[in-house]
Amino acid sequence: MSRRRRALLRLAQAVVTLGLLVLLWQVADGADAARVLLAADPRWLLAALLALTLHTVLAAERWRLTAGALGLELSRWHAVREYYLSQVVNQTVPGGVIGDAGRAVRSRGRAGLTIAVQAVVVERLAGQIAVLGVMVVAFAVTTAAPGGLEWPAWVLTLAAAITAGGLVGLGLLVAAGRVPGRFGQRMTELARTAAIALAGRQVIVRQVVLSAGTTACILAAFAFCAQAVGLTLPIAAVLTLVPLTLLTMLIPITISGWGLREGAAAALLPLVGATASASLAASVAFGIVALIAVLPGAPVVWMRAHQPAEASHELGSKT
Repeated sequence: MSRRRRALLRLAQAVVTLGLLVLLWQVADGADAARVLLAADPRWLLAALLALTLHTVLAAERWRLTAGALGLELSRWHAVREYYLSQVVNQTVPGGVIGDAGRAVRSRGRAGLTIAVQAVVVERLAGQIAVLGVMVVAFAVTTAAPGGLEWPAWVLTLAAAITAGGLVGLGLLVAAGRVPGRFGQRMTELARTAAIALAGRQVIVRQVVLSAGTTACILAAFAFCAQAVGLTLPIAAVLTLVPLTLLTMLIPITISGWGLREGAAAALLPLVGATASASLAASVAFGIVALIAVLPGAPVVWMRAHQPAEASHELGSKT
């Protein structure tokens, strides 16, 4: 993609983000949401910050485990530092994956760029699969259990659509391996890599534990932010509606999911008794805390930006 097209895409994402937030301010009583947000309990916000910090540490360890299974050895400090750096870039630059691309380039080491990219892609995939899996199981249990919840049809349709999208994506990944030429070979290699790094006998238990941990942290962080604005979410909502809200952020039409997450929260959380304004405030609080949680990566960005070009290139070749 040319530089001009990338710039236009990012501008479009910024416009969509701003438009959605302005619309939500109007329809979800933004003034009340702002009042609720300003009165948020800092203790619960701190708990959310700690949960997101633990999420980063566990996700970095999952990346380190994934890379190690593919022959790319990373130190624990390097993995945490680079994960913070990629997060701060992803949070502040439209696109949502630029930080991950840089993480792969800087960490390629002796294994090479292909392995480094595969490790990053597979690690991110593991995280999304875990969140999606929790949502699917929770919806199935809460719907099928005796005396279970009666979700509105549109909620089940949305959950089914997101689940189907994930399954179709995985199916396309497998099917792409049958395409002749270099592209098919790369997709076949990626599928084989994912199987080794996620389901290999040596790593599968740790992968499950780490992915369960990262999912628990991010869901707890959202629940803590909701509690901070006076909204107590039942466990069923935390396991169903919160994952559904967060998964909407994967639709690449806004900056870091802003606007989409708030719209989903304002539409979904009232199903469990919340007001639209409180739901909006909870989502905004989560977004702000998520921004603060990645700030440890900011000094790394600053240091890299002020490194001489030669030193930066030398460092990149060693990591």
